[in-house]
Amino acid sequence: MVSTIDMQDMRYLNLFTRMTHVSTRFCFKYNEIIIFCVPRSLVSKAIGPEGSNIKKMSVILRKKIKVIPCPNSISDAKNFISNIVSPVTFKDLEVKDGEVILTAGSQSKAALIGRNKRRLKEMQEIVKDYFGKEFKII
Repeated sequence: MVSTIDMQDMRYLNLFTRMTHVSTRFCFKYNEIIIFCVPRSLVSKAIGPEGSNIKKMSVILRKKIKVIPCPNSISDAKNFISNIVSPVTFKDLEVKDGEVILTAGSQSKAALIGRNKRRLKEMQEIVKDYFGKEFKII
């Protein structure tokens, strides 16, 4: 799955584990939001009652925090990617040979690509780390 963890990600993971009592190895940034990926059964525990754990972490780190369920296989890629990019929506997601192709409308496409292709590059890195496939937006 995720190939390398830098020192900053390690700090985020340690803080997340101490605050939520949920251990995870998956943390990444997308659109200046820190996203933690935990097993589906532990998502509500990680968020805490009324989102208290996430609110505390958000105040400490001064960044937005999101907790999403980990994908079990490539078939979960559509839900995984829609959780990451929400509230932006897309039409369809196809998994072919060695690539994941996302189909979006013109407004959504602009939001998914971002200025200077920043969000596109972040998503390409995430898909490459998790699924070992290339990512394209059409």
